[in-house]
Amino acid sequence: MTELKRKLSLYGLTMIAVGSCIGSGIFISPADVVQSIPNPEYALLAWMVGGIIALTGSLSYSELGSMFPQSGGVYVYLKEAFGEQVAFLYGWVTLLVINTGALAALSLAFVNYLTFFVPLDDTLKLGIAVATILILTAINTRDVGISQWFANIFTGIKLAVLVAMIIAGAVIFGDPERVFSSGNTFSIIGQPGAFLTALIGILWSFGGWHHASYLAGEAIDPNRNVPKSMIFGTLIVTVVYVLTNFAYFSLLSVEQFAASDRVAGDAMATIFTNGGRMVSLGVMISVFGTIGIYTMSAPRIYHSMAQDGIFFKKLAKLHDKNGTPAFAMWFQAIWASLLIILWRTFSDLVTYTTIMDIAFLALAGFSLFVLRYKKPHLERRVRVPLYPLVPAIFVLISALFILNALAEKPQQAVAGIAVLGVGLIVYRYFKNKKTNHGKDNI
Repeated sequence: MTELKRKLSLYGLTMIAVGSCIGSGIFISPADVVQSIPNPEYALLAWMVGGIIALTGSLSYSELGSMFPQSGGVYVYLKEAFGEQVAFLYGWVTLLVINTGALAALSLAFVNYLTFFVPLDDTLKLGIAVATILILTAINTRDVGISQWFANIFTGIKLAVLVAMIIAGAVIFGDPERVFSSGNTFSIIGQPGAFLTALIGILWSFGGWHHASYLAGEAIDPNRNVPKSMIFGTLIVTVVYVLTNFAYFSLLSVEQFAASDRVAGDAMATIFTNGGRMVSLGVMISVFGTIGIYTMSAPRIYHSMAQDGIFFKKLAKLHDKNGTPAFAMWFQAIWASLLIILWRTFSDLVTYTTIMDIAFLALAGFSLFVLRYKKPHLERRVRVPLYPLVPAIFVLISALFILNALAEKPQQAVAGIAVLGVGLIVYRYFKNKKTNHGKDNI
């Protein structure tokens, strides 16, 4: 088996984009946002801004995806615009920081919600978190068709859970008037840093819309379906997130909201006696589904890197029977398991992951400007609207976020930068091997 199988439809890709975003973030991060912005109107505005950032990114990536309809997504865009070294560093950081950090954080969130039903000590929590990643990796190595089915089912369930929460909180049982009459005097004009800090949890919650691009090599009509799936996915997630936060504010005071570490469960607990447990089950299903997507999507980057001769040759090998990059998937699973043991806390992992993720996504967004100049005649079945305004918004807001995060969260930022520095050394090693002995000897 030498080629990836093209089985992913537009619906399947859209569910992957939606499912990659909706994991633990919307059930946990809203409380962190309210701690930074203790005002319902401004907090909702922050979620809208997060959606705008994601939408400008998905619109920019829609053109990139139509230009390069092969597996790897951001890795391919960076390679075409800035060269092999920058692309390698993205793949390297995705493996050691971005995707594996997200997997570790999601697995810890899954286990934390499991404690609603089963008492667990710290050691058992870590063990279950690791086992979750390994089991879902084993499932996704079987066949990309199974992965698509998995994404469709679990994304459908998590959307149903959120819609039910929105209807219950914002329409039937909540008090929407409290959203606009909190009496809080917080002013965002005097505290722009608070707004940018709040975006850490928000952009974490939106992270994942670009995962559909990783799977372009397995998509049906990728030039058209991959761009559409990213745009559709981002729009769906933005609407759902804003309405979900509106429902939370309809059920909880600002003080209750900010103090909650399980805001979805606490909100529903105001309606039903067992509302917290019911929502916790929904959150577990949501997070489980997102872990499944993450174990499947990013390994296509490592596979592309290995095919280019700048990573371990074994990762380029597809499973003889299933046609999946199984070796790359297991490589990722092992490192994510190590991160769980090393970091242990959800919030540190979110910050560690999000800073590097946004940095490279912004760089890939900037690559659109570079490629318009370098390759103006390359076929573009999709063009970003309002160019250059749309990609400029994405890049500039992302840059402001990164600068603020570096100032506010230096420990996690330095850890990510250190991994990047090691990546430069590793790249030179593989590059020299490729130059001196040829790709086949790596």
